[in-house]
Amino acid sequence: MRNFEFVNAPTTERAIELLGPQAKLIAGGTDLLDELKEGLIAPERLVNLKANRALKYLRFSPSEGLRLGALTTLSELETDRTVREHYPMLAAAVRVIASPQIRNMATVGGNLCQRPRCWYYRNDALHCTRKGGPICYAVSGENQYHAILGGHLCFIVHPSDLAPALMAYDARISYAGPGGRKTLPLGEFFVGPAVNITRENLLQPNEVVEEISLPTPAAGTRGVYLKVRDRNTWDFATLSVAAVLEMDGATCRRARIVLGAVAPVPWPAPDADKVLTGARITPEVARRAADAALRGARPMSHNAHKVPLAKNLVRRAILKAAGVSP
Repeated sequence: MRNFEFVNAPTTERAIELLGPQAKLIAGGTDLLDELKEGLIAPERLVNLKANRALKYLRFSPSEGLRLGALTTLSELETDRTVREHYPMLAAAVRVIASPQIRNMATVGGNLCQRPRCWYYRNDALHCTRKGGPICYAVSGENQYHAILGGHLCFIVHPSDLAPALMAYDARISYAGPGGRKTLPLGEFFVGPAVNITRENLLQPNEVVEEISLPTPAAGTRGVYLKVRDRNTWDFATLSVAAVLEMDGATCRRARIVLGAVAPVPWPAPDADKVLTGARITPEVARRAADAALRGARPMSHNAHKVPLAKNLVRRAILKAAGVSP
């Protein structure tokens, strides 16, 4: 590991001043330290964002919804009584992220901005397309965990469990840079390889995530988060589904389905939402919505199993959220 300067940033403005092409933000550090030790990055400076206590908060009001400072830890999000009461699916998603020790350190902002876990990207001896190289080794290599949707010259899957859950609750993200502050829907924050093959989001090297905000769920809202992983602890998702349904009896007024670990970005399923909206939820409707969610899937040589697995997970999440027996 190359020597680096470590500087505290007590304000967002100071962090912006200290950042640049040869600097990296550090908060919980659960992903950044891995990249340093793996030789994937060698910054000249680490900017410690945890010195900025103004970014560590969790606030809720019925009129404004939930507001999360970027430095809120996953443990704080998981155990907060307000979150469990009003956004139970979000708390459930956080509960299956990594281990309690990691959740104690990891932050909301860091989880959303973490880098891919693709084993070719994580190999410092391989200069793949995600690192600006000429080839995605997964195309002709071991790709059982790679993308079945949205791939384009790079077939990573986005590693965040938090992102699909937040997007299903219509979250917005606020971040700041030299040009001021911006707020946009969280789904627009992430970028696929067709837009920028070396990045997962819109953040520039001198920009800082400050807040995630969620509206108060409408009456009758129910949510379910389901995750498939090889091991029951510590593991990243092989597949995940966040489902939020606004129910009026057995009829769905509005639906929001977001898939994880199927694409280079958290993957909304608007076609599935359309099938569900205005429909009485039955096993047949859930099956049609699941088929719609995976429409356009293009599996690779070793991950065709992810298509039926994802369909079944979407179907189960819908039925569970609606309180309907399979």
